Amino acid sequence: MHSAPADVDLALLGGGGAASLVLAALDRHGVRGLRVAVIDPVHRRGQDRTWAFWDRPDGDLDPLLSASWRQVEVVTPAARRVLDLAPLRYAMLRSAAVYERAATAEHRLGVTRVLAPVQTVHDDGERVLVRTADDGPVVRARWVLDSRPRPPARPGRTTWLQHFRGWWLAAQRPVFDPDRAVLMDFRTPQPARGVSFGYLLPVSDRYALVEYTEFSPTQLTGAGYDAALAGYRDLLGLDPGRLTVREVENGVIPMTDAPFDARPSPRVVRLGTAGGATRPSTGFTFAAMRRQAEQVARALAEGRPPVPRPAYPRRHRWMDAVALRALDRGSVGGAEFFARLFDRNPAERVLRFLDGTTTPAEEMAVMASTRLLPMISATAGDATHRLRDRLRPPRPGPPVPPPVTESVRRPEP
Repeated sequence: MHSAPADVDLALLGGGGAASLVLAALDRHGVRGLRVAVIDPVHRRGQDRTWAFWDRPDGDLDPLLSASWRQVEVVTPAARRVLDLAPLRYAMLRSAAVYERAATAEHRLGVTRVLAPVQTVHDDGERVLVRTADDGPVVRARWVLDSRPRPPARPGRTTWLQHFRGWWLAAQRPVFDPDRAVLMDFRTPQPARGVSFGYLLPVSDRYALVEYTEFSPTQLTGAGYDAALAGYRDLLGLDPGRLTVREVENGVIPMTDAPFDARPSPRVVRLGTAGGATRPSTGFTFAAMRRQAEQVARALAEGRPPVPRPAYPRRHRWMDAVALRALDRGSVGGAEFFARLFDRNPAERVLRFLDGTTTPAEEMAVMASTRLLPMISATAGDATHRLRDRLRPPRPGPPVPPPVTESVRRPEP
């Protein structure tokens, strides 16, 4: 038998990155007197992921950053490009700092934490009743922000995954350039269907994250990721005998033009990937997730409903669908596609385009730098597929699979 519900103004379902950013933003905006609950079976702490994003320096996250770079490299078999990102910078943020700031905000806000999985969410239009599993606590909220993973509302016309494995490498002597990151290195062997690249994010001259990433329909095996990472390490000229793997990171992120339902009911709002924050053409999520948190906090501080704007303009979602289709059908190569973007546009414009913050005129310039005929063909195919979608009965899309974590290489103690 359930006990009487605990009444709150705001319930956060899921306590990961999206919820942590919301808590920090509420604290930063001076929101007080709001009854807040976080419902998650795990209280997140420590290093469980790394976010990379671009923004302008001197922001609220600066004290939390592990590293940032004003210069990055984009490498293809044909050329090595050194890009000056000014006035932007590329930044690395590790989860422990985000969770620690959220914990401080949680204390100041007087947040109630419920360590249990959510079983049901019922929205009657006035209140949302959240029941937890195994006859656990029941929470009744005026608003719910749900950042738990959710499948898209329907299957995509193109569905890929961004899947990756990274090694945090410690070197016995200085081998990394801490002033320059490798954003994308396409010299890796390319899959039959998809795109692969490596990247290097140095924290110091002796410590760096080296990662292998694929954009493709399916994941590799654990041994496959290890082999690809070892190959990229060797391609960088790093001596494995002088390196120690301190940590291993794995991940999988949806890259699909399928729609995610950001407002499944009147008082339930989805955030993060479930709320459309993942950019379909790149898998980048953090910048949009941060915008969502800021908009939610500002709305609550001003007494408005905590409903953020769409993560990306509709025209950007359309351009992503076309680009994904062209890449998936093989009419455009991944290395060529990204190389042309950076060769024919200022780096700042490309990065803002990938973040969804460019103007229509800038977007025309970016699109003009791609190969025209393949994009026209992909546009026509996308339009035909959209028409077919309207004639089919709706059905949910597939869930995003968990990352592959088994590995023959384990971090050193």
